[in-house]
Amino acid sequence: MKLWISCACIVFASIARVAAQTDAYDPLKVADVTITSKIFDVKDAKRDRTLPVRVYLPESEKPAPVVIFSHGLGGSRDNNPYLGNHWAKRGYIVVFVQHPGSDESVWKDSPQAQRMGAMKQAASLENYMRRCEDIPVVIDTLTAWNGDKENPLHDRFDLKHIGMSGHSFGATTTQAVAGQTIAGGRISFFEPRLSAAVMMSPSIPALGDPAKAFASIKIPCLLMTGTLDDSPISDSKAADRLKVFPNLTNAPAWQIVFDKATHMSFGERDLQGNSENGNRYHKAILALTTAFWDAELGDDKAAKAWLNGDGAKSVLVSEDKWELNAMAGSRP
Repeated sequence: MKLWISCACIVFASIARVAAQTDAYDPLKVADVTITSKIFDVKDAKRDRTLPVRVYLPESEKPAPVVIFSHGLGGSRDNNPYLGNHWAKRGYIVVFVQHPGSDESVWKDSPQAQRMGAMKQAASLENYMRRCEDIPVVIDTLTAWNGDKENPLHDRFDLKHIGMSGHSFGATTTQAVAGQTIAGGRISFFEPRLSAAVMMSPSIPALGDPAKAFASIKIPCLLMTGTLDDSPISDSKAADRLKVFPNLTNAPAWQIVFDKATHMSFGERDLQGNSENGNRYHKAILALTTAFWDAELGDDKAAKAWLNGDGAKSVLVSEDKWELNAMAGSRP
């Protein structure tokens, strides 16, 4: 009898530990609160350029880590509210930046038959460089707002913990400010105030050696793409996006390749601004990105264990491919 009781206690204790571990960390768990988002204009006098931004604010008014998001070609600060709302509910201030010249004005101001041509023209090196220069300006402005007692966002930002994210053209923007070089290593837009980066539909450089271009990225990176993630604008294919991850040799890196996900699976609108219904990928995107932010911006040990263990796989289907490099796997 004593042996049976002892064995039963061990079994129940084991079940309890598993349940406790399961309940301990859940990146999809959020409070039942309404998130407030506010719009502002960031003015860059030096370039005579105004950047519209939308800021999602968490319920707490204590200084919070910041996540900056750069939209894809033809997008705006109003895109992807599913990300802004969830991340804010998890305690992050989320800043969606709109990039003039490659934003929604490109297709809104063009006749239907000319929109694709206008989009291709907007995907220029000039607009790429403008976007990269926008991010430090935004961080400078957040710093100024943080210190201005008259500003409604005074002392709301934890600027020692800033994450950068983006989709498509926003992913290449993120890659650049995270440290990727262009022109054979001669040009860099590296922003040293960033702590971590998420690239949705990343891209390799059009010219030069990817290994050399990505060697200078040293902050943790999460890459997200799909097996059908072909570019609707350029000639790049889904297979091209898989060439970024193996070249992140100096940075902890994780990658998810969603089975049958297309280029537009990461957003909520198509290239003409038509709303799309939520899809099965959004749940996994929210879970993986939240765990990544929690781990890298919040130094949450449970989030790190979830990301590197079976937790991440629990939000995926068997056909999805989840991987991490040696640097990611060896981190405490």
